[in-house]
Amino acid sequence: MNDSSNEHKPTILVVDDTPDNLTLITSLLRDLYRVKIAVSGKKALQIAFSGERPDLILLDIMMPEVDGYEVCRQLKGDSETRDIPVIFLTAKTEIEDEVKGFEFGAADYITKPISPPILLARVRTHLKLKRMTDYLKSKMDEADLW
Repeated sequence: MNDSSNEHKPTILVVDDTPDNLTLITSLLRDLYRVKIAVSGKKALQIAFSGERPDLILLDIMMPEVDGYEVCRQLKGDSETRDIPVIFLTAKTEIEDEVKGFEFGAADYITKPISPPILLARVRTHLKLKRMTDYLKSKMDEADLW
């Protein structure tokens, strides 16, 4: 695809320290979305806080240095990034881990191994919700309702 059609696609930041996971997820998303990759929580924060913000973040929890929970906490604590939907993709299957993810502000939680149709459906759903939320916020700003 050419760059002009690519610039109108939503941008998804995929964060995982396992190359095989990045390859799989990127291959599922690249035809429908612009995909950015980070191999660490630290790099994910650099990407999210600089330049063009991603429309959605797929985030592994278990990573060295800065784990996914901390990345999510920092994103949700900043006015510029708090509205970016974060979907945790993780091997952590305990209910307590999932609840913790939602307490940190995640929009969704998907356990590995990833089911491609489920991943794509949830990405599509959360991007649609974000578009609608952004639209409503812009209308409220126009009407000075904040």
